[in-house]
Amino acid sequence: METKRMFDYKPTPEQLALAEERRMQRKAKKLQQQNTQNHANLPPLFLSRPWKSLPVTQTAPHSTIKVVSWNLLAQCLIRSNLFPTSSKALKTSHREPMIHAEILSHSADIMCLQEVDRLEKLSPILEQAGYSSAHAAGPGKQHGCHIAYKQNKYNRVDELVIEYDKQEVREDSSSPAARIGSSRVTRNIGFMVALAEVGADHQGVIVATTHLFWHPAFTYERARQVGILIREVLKFRQSMKLDHWPCIIAGDFNFTPDDPAYSLLVGDPLTEAQSQRLHMSRVIHITIDPTVPPTTKKADDEEGDGSEADPDKVINNSRLATSSDGLLSDLELVSLFRNGAKLRSAYDEGQRARRDNGTPGDLYTFGERVSLHPTRLGAHEPMWTSYTHYWKTTLDYIFFMDTPKHSINVAGYLNPHRATDMEVGLPQIGICGSDHVSLCAELLVS
Repeated sequence: METKRMFDYKPTPEQLALAEERRMQRKAKKLQQQNTQNHANLPPLFLSRPWKSLPVTQTAPHSTIKVVSWNLLAQCLIRSNLFPTSSKALKTSHREPMIHAEILSHSADIMCLQEVDRLEKLSPILEQAGYSSAHAAGPGKQHGCHIAYKQNKYNRVDELVIEYDKQEVREDSSSPAARIGSSRVTRNIGFMVALAEVGADHQGVIVATTHLFWHPAFTYERARQVGILIREVLKFRQSMKLDHWPCIIAGDFNFTPDDPAYSLLVGDPLTEAQSQRLHMSRVIHITIDPTVPPTTKKADDEEGDGSEADPDKVINNSRLATSSDGLLSDLELVSLFRNGAKLRSAYDEGQRARRDNGTPGDLYTFGERVSLHPTRLGAHEPMWTSYTHYWKTTLDYIFFMDTPKHSINVAGYLNPHRATDMEVGLPQIGICGSDHVSLCAELLVS
């Protein structure tokens, strides 16, 4: 019987070194894969901004409300040709984590969000952070207005959606179209909720948000829409017998601080130039009068769709309005806004207060950019709230309204982005996930 010979195998030093090298390579590869996975789970960085606190002299009992307003740039509206410098920042895999991280970073009590789609992604993020939400969209639109509020601070009492296309602005006409007084069907809405404080149902706040029609040349239509919004906010508050509750009205208004609608909102008289802008925009669009001869192949009303050339100057598919169309005159518009409401702007007052206190620092205002007189309301709004390769302007605001029982003061606000931070054009990875800048202000209610 043959006996097997046993040998003790001893690898050479070279073989040991090679095995150790391979082991270290496998370990390094594993660590790299783990780091990649961990990094993918982290939200991409966005550019944080300093908080600006204002001196508060209020000694009476008070509460604070921290409010955010932000147009998120709906994914369904993105066209790469409109954002040629944004590249990967237009993809949901990059944008959404940035947007979600920035939203939560504010730790706001109330959020007013516009152009909100993909609710299946946003809602769980808000719920996990302790927010309840209400959502509404215009007829047939894939994106809408969203109001979120902290569950441990507020309970929702009621809500209301306002379809601007259906709202009447006059009674003295037998024509339904003339009673509505609209220049164009837009499918835009206003949305509001009544929020009672937890543990104190007799105290609360009315919160409204909106996204007005986007086309720059439709000045009259935006003035009509925002006048209706304020009217309906007051009616909503009165119908619920909540006249003592303050109102917050925030959103993307799609008009600048020197626009007629802004002046009408805050109670400034219309200038001659503003009246001329209103006059030039009193037209009747083909969506109101189908007999209007079309001038373009397509007339879409979605935000920034690029279907109309030179939108600052051109109104296509329209005719001049006549008296029988029922569009409101300047005096009638003023009357629509003069309903006991006096809106104030958190950013206009906050930045004005810093300048008056002699601490302007890094203050960049709309008035400086367009030479709007500093005494004019709106002059101290942010220099920019929307900044893309093609489109740069101020469109977003946080307004509020006092009541006979409560006064409101601005306790602080989030500094707007500087133009140098956005000069490549939003959205931009590492800067901001939307083409609009988020606004955040803290209001002191006493």
